[in-house]
Amino acid sequence: MIAAACILFTVLVLVYVFYVREPEYATPEKTRLAYLLERKDVVYENLRDLNFEFKAGKFPERDYFAMRDALEAEAAQVLAEIDDIERSQMQGAHA
Repeated sequence: MIAAACILFTVLVLVYVFYVREPEYATPEKTRLAYLLERKDVVYENLRDLNFEFKAGKFPERDYFAMRDALEAEAAQVLAEIDDIERSQMQGAHA
């Protein structure tokens, strides 16, 4: 009797743990523009943090300039792509 209860309990636990169910909180898919706007905010925040940490003496000047240049290049790329998407959306709205 106890063995049957243990087996039943084990089976129920395994079913509960491994049962695949639909996600309860499905998020809407992000558009490329939404992703880029979010990425722009992250890059700007990273630039602010980098400047603060450099002024606090946490980075040597050579490393600071290398990281700053990389972040600025990424920001320029993100901004250019945002501009392209917004321009194409405006042209599509006028057509």
